Amino acid sequence: MSPLDRNPPVLRGQDGDGSVQVHQDASMKIEGAKVFSVYGKGGIGKSTTSSNLSAAFSMLGKRVLQIGCDPKHDSTFTLTGQLQPTVIDILKEVDFHPEELRPEDFVTEGFNGVKCVEAGGPPAGTGCGGYVVGQTVKLLKQHHLLESTDVVIFDVLGDVVCGGFAAPLQHADRALIVTANDFDSIYAMNRIIAAVQAKSTNYKVRLAGCVANRSRDTDEVDRFCDTVGFKRIAHMPDVDAIRRSRLKKKTLFEMDEEEDIVRCRAEYVRLAETLWNGTDALAPQPMEDRDIFELLGFD
Repeated sequence: MSPLDRNPPVLRGQDGDGSVQVHQDASMKIEGAKVFSVYGKGGIGKSTTSSNLSAAFSMLGKRVLQIGCDPKHDSTFTLTGQLQPTVIDILKEVDFHPEELRPEDFVTEGFNGVKCVEAGGPPAGTGCGGYVVGQTVKLLKQHHLLESTDVVIFDVLGDVVCGGFAAPLQHADRALIVTANDFDSIYAMNRIIAAVQAKSTNYKVRLAGCVANRSRDTDEVDRFCDTVGFKRIAHMPDVDAIRRSRLKKKTLFEMDEEEDIVRCRAEYVRLAETLWNGTDALAPQPMEDRDIFELLGFD
């Protein structure tokens, strides 16, 4: 029986009423690096944001590690030019004997020296994403890979619906939410805010703000932020250059010097500088679902 077939240890009720959380070993705390978790509605562009943000940090001279937390393992392919094997798949190959692994088995160097790891996830309908995150961090610490890292970015799949996929929040200093200027994205952002607020009761994670992505305007995002006490800290416009960069399997920092690309690069560098210099610990108050219906859009 593999570890994926066993039930991971859980903490019940620690992070909110009815909460069942995957227990992360306290000795696996990430120290020395600034840790960011990127969340948002499925398909909103979290991996694009994470990879370009990692590239921007690297352009500032920071040593960066990006960890993809999605079974699709497509978080880092624009940094490396191809899909990388997952930590879980690699552990399966050695019958879950991590002592047999070397760093090069699960860490790939991407654009401008960014270290890339795809944690992966359990098969659909089985296991827990929190176990996968825990095993990945454990491997990184055992091989001393976090000791030479300035920035860690967790790129987390889709909407937060369980404690397993909220596990990166147990390691993060700041959580960043990617949204768009539309109802569905803001609705998801509201739920993610509630999840981060629950985690912040017992962990150091706090909200940094949101990135309006693939959006010409930001009026609906800004209206929501003003209402709940949140903050938009970046705006990535809906430009075709970003779509083309994904098709070319490259970050924006490797694309031609087009006006739109140069503008987006500058915004990513500005965002990296903002996060590195430190953001306010925001504590917005999430809205009730029906209140969002009343707030957004037009009559």
